[in-house]
Amino acid sequence: MPRSNRRRPDSADDDSFSRMLTGWKRTQTRRGIEWTVQPVSAKQATKTYLCPGCGRTVDPGIAHVVVWRADGVLGDQADLADRRHWHTHCWRIG
Repeated sequence: MPRSNRRRPDSADDDSFSRMLTGWKRTQTRRGIEWTVQPVSAKQATKTYLCPGCGRTVDPGIAHVVVWRADGVLGDQADLADRRHWHTHCWRIG
């Protein structure tokens, strides 16, 4: 039987792959509130959104971040439903 040259995934590979799929989601604290921040690549950006930082549109094909509360009192589903798409620069300076 021929030998397969493909790598078999192990737990370390699974962890890095899942991080890649989630876009390096991280938690940041701003003005005493914890926020979940997830980058969106230009390739993944397929819709138009309104940036709450500057009031301008985040057009398709523009890399940006999606932000939602990490410590909301109404639960994860409500926080996720309330997420907003920001220009990366607007979030950084906001």
